[in-house]
Order: sequence, then C-alpha cells, then structure tokens
Amino acid sequence: MDKSVELRIIKSEIFKYIIIFLSLLTIVPLVSIIGYIIFKGISVIDFSFFINASAPPGQLGGGILHALIGTAYVVAIGSLIAIPIGIATGLYLSENGNSKFSDIIRMLSDVLQSVPSIIIGVIVYVWIVKPIGNFSALSGGIALSIMMLPMIIRTTEEVLKLIPNTLKEASLGLGVPYYRTQIKVILPTALSGIVSGVLIAVARIAGETAPLLFTAFGNPFINFNMFKGGVETLPHLIYMYALSPYNSWIDIAWGASFILIVIILIFTLLVKYVASKKSV
Repeated sequence: MDKSVELRIIKSEIFKYIIIFLSLLTIVPLVSIIGYIIFKGISVIDFSFFINASAPPGQLGGGILHALIGTAYVVAIGSLIAIPIGIATGLYLSENGNSKFSDIIRMLSDVLQSVPSIIIGVIVYVWIVKPIGNFSALSGGIALSIMMLPMIIRTTEEVLKLIPNTLKEASLGLGVPYYRTQIKVILPTALSGIVSGVLIAVARIAGETAPLLFTAFGNPFINFNMFKGGVETLPHLIYMYALSPYNSWIDIAWGASFILIVIILIFTLLVKYVASKKSV
C-alpha cells in the first residue's frame, strides 16, 4: 500500500476516534443531569402525587394535579390558537413564495423565533393581563401560541414545498377547485410532516416557564376559568417550589421535574413515530 494512502487512513481513524470521544464528552453532562433528576424525582412519586393538589406551606403531602391540569389547559389554548394560524400561513408561503409580502412574513417569523420567551411574556402582560386586570390561562395560552407560530409556519412551508407540483396540477386538471385541492389533496399528503412540526412546537412550550411568570402566574388550586384567577403549570411549579425553604415542596419540585421530562420524552417519541410515516 502506498505510504500516503496509509497515512490518510491512519489520520482518518484518529479523527474518527476523536469525534467519538468528543461526542461522548458532550453526552456526559446531559446523562448526569437527567439521571440525577430521575434519582431525586422518582422516589417521591406515588398515586397520591397525581391526585392531590398543592399542600399548605411546610406540610407533608400534596401533589401536582393542579399543575398537570393547568399545563394541559394552557398548552391546549396555545395550540388551538397557533396551529390553524401557523398551518394557514405556511400554506400561503408555499403557494406565494416569491412575493414581497411572503418575504416579510418569513422575516417576521425568523425574528419572532429569536425573541427571548420572557420578552413575549412581558408583551402579553402589557397587551392582555394589564388591560383585563387579571392573570389568566388565556393570556398564558396566547404567550405560548406566539412561541409556537414560527416553528409551525416554517415546518409547514418546508414540508409543502416537497410535494410535487404534478400532484396539484393533476387535481386541478380533473376540475377540482383550488381550495379543495389544497384541503383534500395537498394538506393530507403532507400531514405527517406538519404533525411532526406541531408536536415539536408543543414539546417546546410545555417546558416554558418565563412567559408564564407574567401571564398564567400560578395558582395553588384547580382553576378552569380561562379569563381570571391564573393557573398553575408544571414549569412554574418547579420554579417556585425549588426556591421555597420547605423540604416537602422541594421534593415535589424534583418529582414534577421527572414528570415533565417524561412528558417531553413522550412528545419526542411521537415526533419520531409520525416522522417515520410516509408523508410526501
């Protein structure tokens, strides 16, 4: 074998092992953090942990039922607002990709995605919470919907761009109206890709704390009134309980952290499953 070829093979092997070592090095902090949360959190979880709401400060017991319900409530509100708007906007961008208005929308979407979540919380506080005079699930849902929009818009646009124009032309050639072509042919074809983007967006907002500090704010009780009273969410509960001086609340924060990781993991697995399905 030529010495130059042998030298390149040796360099390639060395570089490969360096990459493997550095990759393992980056995994160590992540695994250690998740492992510690599992170790601290799983020990406090039992059946009562899921069926009880907050206990009075300093007392043993209590659970996260109010936070689970509040998280689902706020995420549902945000999803109901963001999903139709995001998909419709992505559809518009895929159909009118070269217009100046489309460029403006893309630029605004990119800017919105880079805005810190706490800034979104402050803006929604000024827009909604302050005029109404109450923290609420609605304001929290609106803040989360704003965070969801850029991801849903961009995912929908990119997935729809992968659909061959011949599919649309065939539908239009058969006399199907344009709007029915979009609803009955184009969107169903790209459904799994769009659903993947939606699930990623939901997984992202499920762990957000900063915007909820100014909008949903928290509530030690179960509250279904979306216009006033505020609601508790898992990220906010973890934040507040972790800072408390009570050991019982700190233990609940560890348990809630473990549950939140499990929820994010479930959404991640759902994304993998949906993405594995043929979409385009």
